[in-house]
Amino acid sequence: MKFLTHIARLLVAATFIFSGFVKLIDPLGSAYKFQDYFAADVLNLEFLSPFALPFSILLILAEIMLGVTLLIGFKPKTTVWSLLLLTLVFLFLTWYSAYYDKVTDCGCFGDAVKLTPWETFYKNIILIGLIFVLLFTLKNIKPIFGKNVVKWISFAAFMVFLYIVYYVLTHLPLIDFRPYAIGKNIPEGMVIPEGAKPDVYEDTWIYKVNGEDKEYTTAEKPWEIEGATFVDRKTVLIEKGYEVPIHDFSMERDGVDFTEFLMQKEKLVLIVMHNLSKTETSLLPKIKEFSTKALQEGYDVYAMSSNKEADFLKLKKEYDLDFDALFCDDITLKTMIRANPGIITLNKGTITGKWNANDADKVEL
Repeated sequence: MKFLTHIARLLVAATFIFSGFVKLIDPLGSAYKFQDYFAADVLNLEFLSPFALPFSILLILAEIMLGVTLLIGFKPKTTVWSLLLLTLVFLFLTWYSAYYDKVTDCGCFGDAVKLTPWETFYKNIILIGLIFVLLFTLKNIKPIFGKNVVKWISFAAFMVFLYIVYYVLTHLPLIDFRPYAIGKNIPEGMVIPEGAKPDVYEDTWIYKVNGEDKEYTTAEKPWEIEGATFVDRKTVLIEKGYEVPIHDFSMERDGVDFTEFLMQKEKLVLIVMHNLSKTETSLLPKIKEFSTKALQEGYDVYAMSSNKEADFLKLKKEYDLDFDALFCDDITLKTMIRANPGIITLNKGTITGKWNANDADKVEL
C-alpha cells in the first residue's frame, strides 16, 4: 500500500508543480484565461474580470505550493484535502466549458501543453482518483526531512515563487511558449504546410419528402430523390485538422492591410498597446525616448492597438509620440507580448527581440 501511496504522491505533486510553474512564469496568460471564464457567455461573472490577475496569482501560488508541500510532506492532511477541493473546482470548470463548448482551451498547462476541455476533464478525473488514494493512506505520507526543515523549505519556495511573479509582471515571462517567441517568423506561422491534415466535417441534409422533414447523409444524396425539397443543412466538425500557429494577425489602417509589406522590412519596431485604456501611460515617456532612437537608427516604428484610431491620436498628441498606429485583434496582441506597452523588433517577419516598456532603455537595436 505504501508503494501505491508513493506513486500517487509523486504523480499528483509533479502534475501540480508543472501546471503551477508554467502558469507562474506567465500569470497574465492565466488572467486572460480567467477573463474568458468570467465572460457573459460562459459563467456570466463579468464583475470579477477586474480581479482576474490577483485571482490568477493566488490560484497559481496555491497550485504550485500544494504540489511542493505534497512532495516534501509538509502538513499532508491539509495539503491533500486542499488538493481535492481545488481539483473539484477545476473539474466543474472543465466539464462546464467542454459540455457547453464555451472555452476551447482550458489553460491548465498554460501555453506549454494545449489540452481540449474534455482532455482536461478526464485528466482531472484521474487526479481525483489519485488524490482519493492519498486520502485513504494519509498515514503513509511522511516528511522527506525533519518537520522544521520542510516548513522552511515551504516558506523559501513561497518567497521564490512570489519573486518570480513580480519579475515576470515587471519584465516578461521567463519562457515564451507562444508562436510569437523570439526567433519565430510570423509569415511562416500563418502558412498551412503542404500535406497538412485538413478539418473533417460531416453534413446532415434536411429535405422535405412526402410532406415530412427527414435527415439524410451526403452519401444518401437526398437531392436525387424525386419530389424532395431542400429545407436545411447542418455541418459539424468531427475531426480537427492542422491549425496554423498564428491566425488573426493583421496590420491594418484605414481599411488597408499592410501586413505583407511590413513583414519584408529588415528594421521594424512594434510598440504593442493592446488596450489603450489599460496602457501604463507612465511608461510612454520611455517609449518616446526609445522610438526617437529607433527612428534615428533607420527603423520603421508603429504602434499596434485594437482601439479606434481616434483614441490613439489623442494619446499620440498628449505624449508627443513620433509614430503612427496599426490595428489588430486584441487577443492576438495580448498573445504577442505580455506587456502593455511592450516592444517587439522584427527582421523580415522574424521576431528578434521582445521587451516590456519598463526595459525600453535596455533594448538592443
